[in-house]
Amino acid sequence: METRFNSLHFLNAQPEYTAASLVLLGCPFDGTSSYQPGSRFAPNAIREASWALESYSPKLNRDLSEINFCDLGDLELPFGNTQRALALIEQTIDHLLNEHKVPITLGGEHLISLPIIKAVKKYYPDLMVIHLDAHADLRDEYLGEQLSHGTVMRRVLEFVEGSHLIQIGIRSGTREEFLLARKIGCQYKAWPSDLEIIKQKINGYPIYISLDLDILDPAVLPGTGTPEPGGLTFDQVIEILSTFQAAEVVGMDVVELLPQPPHQVSSIVAAKIIRESLLLYFSSSSP
Repeated sequence: METRFNSLHFLNAQPEYTAASLVLLGCPFDGTSSYQPGSRFAPNAIREASWALESYSPKLNRDLSEINFCDLGDLELPFGNTQRALALIEQTIDHLLNEHKVPITLGGEHLISLPIIKAVKKYYPDLMVIHLDAHADLRDEYLGEQLSHGTVMRRVLEFVEGSHLIQIGIRSGTREEFLLARKIGCQYKAWPSDLEIIKQKINGYPIYISLDLDILDPAVLPGTGTPEPGGLTFDQVIEILSTFQAAEVVGMDVVELLPQPPHQVSSIVAAKIIRESLLLYFSSSSP
């Protein structure tokens, strides 16, 4: 892992792996996409779009030059073999964690979060999972499959206790999914009062953030596999992410971008969310 898997990289990423404290990795997998496939093209679309941004965030008064991170490019994943793809993702994340790297993963569909969280949980047994999404993803099966973008958090609950799952932005799901969420008490609103409760709940725990871009309203980000009206604004999502600024973020994924050439508005929004996240969690500068 001394060099990137390809030459295209995220804005300000460094070529040196050994000295980097965190790494970006693309997981171009959309094998269970059910409405609009194409999220496998998202990692490189995000990288390309990042070059339309500045490395400096005026909102945070921080710059990517203050962070030592590298971009490993994309994993080569087998098309049509979900089990093998998930196994390769888990093995790779395990390797990164064993080398004391913080993985920032670009999807791909939401199912990629499952093997990543599995790997992270081995290193952080008391892990808290923060799930930002329009959809609950708590189905036991979807279209006859138990391994699906629509079941990912139900599978996570098989090895993460319900009190360690926090869902924000959920506005779509089956009756059964919402009953389960109420039973374990995992869903919160993007309200200041709820964010304060979450801040207290995660205090002292390592956290993993899984951000499905369809948490945003389609007017803000139309390019996603399953758009859901009634979503959040860009600033609301950044405000939610800011809630975890003082926490120990041990990994993050950003998933479900559906690139829409030639207009790359959605890709730019995704790239900016990643830039702000890197600056929030891994820059030592004060805002």
